[in-house]
Amino acid sequence: MTQRDMAGYLEISPVTLRNWRKEKLHLYEIVMKGFAFEEAVKKAQQNADELKALEEQFKGKR
Repeated sequence: MTQRDMAGYLEISPVTLRNWRKEKLHLYEIVMKGFAFEEAVKKAQQNADELKALEEQFKGKR
């Protein structure tokens, strides 16, 4: 996700997000960690779905 995408999601301008990075570092870090956490959860769910599909695929081959 680009910073422009993040800014749109937060309903702020990209300039505001850049300003947070310079002037409100802790807020910026919290926001970035939130986006990273969301992405990690999405990837974990995809991995779980893939594992479940593999399990189902090989269940029938026993």
